[in-house]
Amino acid sequence: MRRLVCVSFFMVILAAWEMCVHYGFWSDMLLPAPSQVAGYCFGALADGTLFWSSLVTLKRLCVGYGVGLLLGLPLGILIARFLILEDTLGVVALGLQALPSVCWAPLALLWFGQNETAIFFIVLMGSLWSIVIATDNGVRNVPPIYAQAARTMGSKGLRTWLTVIVPASLPFIVSGMKQSWAFAWRSLMAAEIYVTVLTGFGLGHLLHYGRELHAMDTVVGVMAVIITIGLLTDKVVFSPFERFIHRRWGTARS
Repeated sequence: MRRLVCVSFFMVILAAWEMCVHYGFWSDMLLPAPSQVAGYCFGALADGTLFWSSLVTLKRLCVGYGVGLLLGLPLGILIARFLILEDTLGVVALGLQALPSVCWAPLALLWFGQNETAIFFIVLMGSLWSIVIATDNGVRNVPPIYAQAARTMGSKGLRTWLTVIVPASLPFIVSGMKQSWAFAWRSLMAAEIYVTVLTGFGLGHLLHYGRELHAMDTVVGVMAVIITIGLLTDKVVFSPFERFIHRRWGTARS
């Protein structure tokens, strides 16, 4: 019933939007009608433009985000473990995480030029620090009694961290991973808008050229695709994993 109400609500919004454009309440150059956006999307899917652009973007996103995870998880654990790293690298991570991802674009262009490396660097910098901070916070939120109980049963050093502390912090880490995925998306869109490469045109490039050509149906259509991919990723990947982790550790809502 709730889903039916949500679908009905969005259908009413789309119908009202269509009527406003049709009767001239605003120009389609300002905001195109849903039918115009749908026409662009179906046409771009038919000629393969939208499919291949989405594939290129997702490939870049997965590579940058994956490397961010590989670097961010151990860094976050080390920062939580050693006080000297908390006072140095932890402060740096907190400051860089607050830096908008678009700020990395000029630096990447000066360092690497118009190529895939520049895009990768921007995505990595956009996602890495939020993973580091989430991992650090997750480890610190583990109740100390867990480690104490493990030590009384003979667990020591690295084994305690790998078998008790890190698994117990997973609910917090998974939430940080989801947030980092969103940061990686934003970073990639900024990268593709600013960095022009010949190795593949992504969704950000379609946004850029839609703006240059004043093709509002392209701009709104690509934005809708980005939103759809983000929602599908959350529903298919992160939400099931997050529910499993919370059930596994008994932190799920009753």
